[in-house]
Amino acid sequence: MRYIVMSGTSDSSKVINFLSEDENNYILATTVTDYGSKIAESAGATEVISKALRKEDFINVIKEKNIDTLIDATHPFAAVATETAIESAEETGINYIRYERASTILPESDLIKKVSTFPEGALKAKELLGDDEKLMHLAGVMTLPEIVKEVNPKQIIVRVLPNTFSISKTQKTGIPASNIVAMQGTFSKEFNMSLMKEFNVKAVITKESGESGGSEEKINAAIELGLPVILVTRPVVEQIKNHTVVRSIDELKEVI
Repeated sequence: MRYIVMSGTSDSSKVINFLSEDENNYILATTVTDYGSKIAESAGATEVISKALRKEDFINVIKEKNIDTLIDATHPFAAVATETAIESAEETGINYIRYERASTILPESDLIKKVSTFPEGALKAKELLGDDEKLMHLAGVMTLPEIVKEVNPKQIIVRVLPNTFSISKTQKTGIPASNIVAMQGTFSKEFNMSLMKEFNVKAVITKESGESGGSEEKINAAIELGLPVILVTRPVVEQIKNHTVVRSIDELKEVI
């Protein structure tokens, strides 16, 4: 079989690892960063395209590479990429499968402030913070520009991946180097609590990334410390309702 796997997440690495167990499979991974490209290669991708693809690009690649199935393992917040993938698969008549991480299990707490978008989240943060109080941003480097429109960059503590792209992107928003925590991985509730206490933050902003994104540990850490959590909820892609959605490799095995 010949697959496109939309990559860039830990979930996509699991998918590529699984598909590569069959040496007859051709696996073309797509990603938008060089960092994601390296991860996809390490996972066992046959070939990698490391740039953002428009619908016409996807359609051309699907035809050129004789792709049978497109597996969308992008982040739950990459709604535009998912819409593009669905439209491309439908127009070329190939199979589309959404590999979607399980949703976050949220505790019952008045400290959780749900918002639909990052601009809305930025306004909520501004409302919650005093002039010198700090916000811990645990929502990915690409969302920072929306936050600094409302919150002073000097008030933001941000945790990002330890690579040149992420650190450079963060610094361009005006956040000082002393406020950047560069580390990779998902972390325990206790570790998150230690970090929040160390920087004396008064609120946290994160997104509903799902269990493999470490959302529960971040949220529970903040709540245990009595900190409000601004939670940006997942976008809804209506077109997915007409296609197969799996949430584990075992489920994926059943549909391919």
